[in-house]
Amino acid sequence: MKLNEAAQHLQALECGDLSSRLALLESAFRGQAADSTEVLCKKNGITITVLQAALVLKAAAGQINVLIHAVGILTALPHILKDGEYVEYLSLGAGNTGRPFDLETSHRIAEFKFIKWKGGPESIRQNTLFKDFFRLAEADTAKERDLYLLELDRPLRFLNGHRSLSSIMSRDQRLREDFEAL
Repeated sequence: MKLNEAAQHLQALECGDLSSRLALLESAFRGQAADSTEVLCKKNGITITVLQAALVLKAAAGQINVLIHAVGILTALPHILKDGEYVEYLSLGAGNTGRPFDLETSHRIAEFKFIKWKGGPESIRQNTLFKDFFRLAEADTAKERDLYLLELDRPLRFLNGHRSLSSIMSRDQRLREDFEAL
């Protein structure tokens, strides 16, 4: 099943507000026996095809962060590369791809974070931001070091804040060892 077909199947079930639709289904099915639940499923468009469509979209959604990361970096390149600067390598997959940075050019090393910060406790986001910041700062290169973010307010508040380094590095043994080796 293709993504557009899967989306159509789910859209037909949703009928606007999914939460309201599910609440109505919960009421309709309360107290029903097997034979009447089958009739209610058919009447409400609930089929195995809808389940398959949801699974197709779930699989695609699982890759959305990788897609955002790749497309974000690629669309940024024409705006950040200076005259005479060229790409040496890209790491377009989100996460660990075996390359030290998302981008290395003839002039810079760079990391990209396409994250919308929500405020409140965001320790995982903070930890990865610190790690990228530290790796860029400590890289053995004379090249410019850039960290590209979707927003600055919350990340800067964290970086200028008072969260303990032991807390930030508590789940990353290698980062902690590298930091302590300075």
